[in-house]
Amino acid sequence: MALNDYVRILRKRWWIIVVAVVLTAGSAVVFSELQPPQYTSTAEVIISPARPDFGLTQSAKILLRSYMTVANSNTWAQDVINELQLPMTPEGLRGNAFFAAEDDRMVIKIEIEDYDGDQANRIAGKWAELLVQWRNEENSELRKEDRVDAILRDPPSYGQSWPPSSKIMLAAGVVFGLVIAGLAIFFLEWLEAGVIRTPQDLERQLDLTVVGAIPSAK
Repeated sequence: MALNDYVRILRKRWWIIVVAVVLTAGSAVVFSELQPPQYTSTAEVIISPARPDFGLTQSAKILLRSYMTVANSNTWAQDVINELQLPMTPEGLRGNAFFAAEDDRMVIKIEIEDYDGDQANRIAGKWAELLVQWRNEENSELRKEDRVDAILRDPPSYGQSWPPSSKIMLAAGVVFGLVIAGLAIFFLEWLEAGVIRTPQDLERQLDLTVVGAIPSAK
């Protein structure tokens, strides 16, 4: 297609683009405003070997995921529920809990999602506290130089994780609207592909040169 064909299509179908963008962008912003905010609290527990020994450090890295597996259990979830008097089941609490072992930083990350940011902080903090207590109990049976300590890096903090900001939803709505408009225009042009509108269309269809035309009657 030549450039003038694209210009012609835009002049003819511009309203489709405007309607699609306005509808999708407006719907995205309204959807964002109607969603209840959800928060994610993060607590990081540092796993620290008692001495800077390569073998002990490597062993701690290997055991890092094992520590995470121990923490991410229904038993620990029930302990958190009992301590904080939460009205939920262990399975429900674990459904909002996410654990990650980062061996490059020697950190176990605990993330808790909740509609109450302060409660998310309390849950993440209590779970991290249980991990620290468990490591202290395990260390009590080891020699001091063989211990692997667990240390809470900082108090848990939360931030809003859902919905995204109105600006992000607006931008996403605009992009989605442009895609929908493009598909709609392509479909309409495909339906009218065989329609001859101008002498140039006739030349392209029949590979002939137009030498004259009968003017339309008034």
